[in-house]
Amino acid sequence: MSTNIKDWDVEDQKFWESTGKSVAYRNLWISIPSLLMGFAIWLMWGIITVQMSNLGFPFKQDELFTLTAIAGLAGATLRIPASFMIRLAGGRNTIFLTTALLMIPAVGTGFALMDQTTPLITFQLLALLSGIGGGNFACSMSNISTFFPKRLQGTALGMNAGLGNFGVTTMQILIPLVMTMGVFGAIAGDPMALAKDSGWIFGKITAGTMTWIQNAGFVWLVFLIPLAFLGFFGMNNLLVISPKIGGTIVAFIKVLWLYGLAFLTAIVGLYLYLPAPTGLGLLNMWVALPLIIAATLLVMKLAAFGEMKANIDKQFAIFKNKHTWSMTALYIVTFGSFIGFSMAVPLSIKVIFGDMHMLNAAGVWEHVKNPNGPSALTYAWIGPFVGALIRPVGGWIADKVGGAIVTQIISVVMVAASAYAGYIMMQAYQSATPEVFFMPFLITFVVLFAATGIGNGSTFRSVGVIFDRQQAGPVLGWTSAVAAYGAFIAPVVIGGQIKAGTPEMAMYGFAVFYAVCLVINWWFYLRKNSEIKNP
Repeated sequence: MSTNIKDWDVEDQKFWESTGKSVAYRNLWISIPSLLMGFAIWLMWGIITVQMSNLGFPFKQDELFTLTAIAGLAGATLRIPASFMIRLAGGRNTIFLTTALLMIPAVGTGFALMDQTTPLITFQLLALLSGIGGGNFACSMSNISTFFPKRLQGTALGMNAGLGNFGVTTMQILIPLVMTMGVFGAIAGDPMALAKDSGWIFGKITAGTMTWIQNAGFVWLVFLIPLAFLGFFGMNNLLVISPKIGGTIVAFIKVLWLYGLAFLTAIVGLYLYLPAPTGLGLLNMWVALPLIIAATLLVMKLAAFGEMKANIDKQFAIFKNKHTWSMTALYIVTFGSFIGFSMAVPLSIKVIFGDMHMLNAAGVWEHVKNPNGPSALTYAWIGPFVGALIRPVGGWIADKVGGAIVTQIISVVMVAASAYAGYIMMQAYQSATPEVFFMPFLITFVVLFAATGIGNGSTFRSVGVIFDRQQAGPVLGWTSAVAAYGAFIAPVVIGGQIKAGTPEMAMYGFAVFYAVCLVINWWFYLRKNSEIKNP
């Protein structure tokens, strides 16, 4: 079949069985590992910075934090233009190029990590470029939604997102593994000696052990090169969705132009938010984020040219639909929580359970290393693994019983689990033996991750039913963009409350937000006179 498909009507059962099904699933099977790579490279700094600290790289903890913050915010911001790329550039063109672009931060990170004298600004630039992996989710979901009929939206999108989310777990397991051996020989350079003990899923690696931290970047080329090849030669553009692509090179220019605009607003926003010497520290998080979102949308609208301008104006119509905003809130509950907790749980384990916390006579918290504390790298992967694994199940259940009822049930679970997690964190923080509370903490967060995974599938189903085929893709991309800021918000909020000695307040705050969204879901989709019933 041609790369550019003109006729596409998957709601016609005969067409679906004879033609559409095989094409749709081929695109899905290429999309899933490509998205997995995006997640892995976007979030890899959470693991890399831990090992940089263990190796004695000459950076302060708050400087290392800027790397995860930059990657998180850049990835979320890039999702905004990525929401609209499929209509402008075509699915095959967009997925191929955005996957191939991941090679830049992967290779760059590998070379930068070979030398401990590499300046901080180099790592910050690479973290910014890693945001491409975060942005890719929006165009991937937007693309796959166009290939499947409404009755299979939950299942298809749940598989794409759920299995793609395994990039988080893959990264958390694979990076510590490849850093322990010279798998790339002389090409990757010499190993370095650990200055501190380092833990990972199979145990603790003691100080003095040789490690190839640069493999954390180089390893992704093993997957990205064949995936780029498969994307270029195996995927399709649907001309009924993307009627005016303008050729492959023109499509590439559109993608690069839109990502360039988003990088610009992300850089300006980060400069205003991050403290000196990286930035000016003028804005707090709650001011910086909405300004970045608004600025990105405005720049896209003003800087669009030719046919892009009319196409973007047409797609901006989603913001006039009230259901865009209700589904945005509900998607923050699910994916925003998943990605936020993925970033914040390792920090919580390390600080709450890895130290013993005591108030001195002056009322100030003092922290002493807990010799019985668990290793964050040993356990941090479990929650994201469960959440990603169960995500397709959530979509399948939603296809059977309806998306809104599933979202309502998991929202109730998340309210209770968040409140209980906060209570456990409070007890552990104030205990001389915090490790005794670790298993209840871990189990509770596994429940939270499972609920976010199921809820991701149900919200995908609802978007596919509520919106027509022209708007469903951009809405999926937009909601995922806003929710992705959870990767930035959750670590900052939880980390700030841990520093204040009140970690429970962060989780209680999340529980209140989940309760509000529970009411939103009931009002719009479950009450007796709702406009759209249980989509």
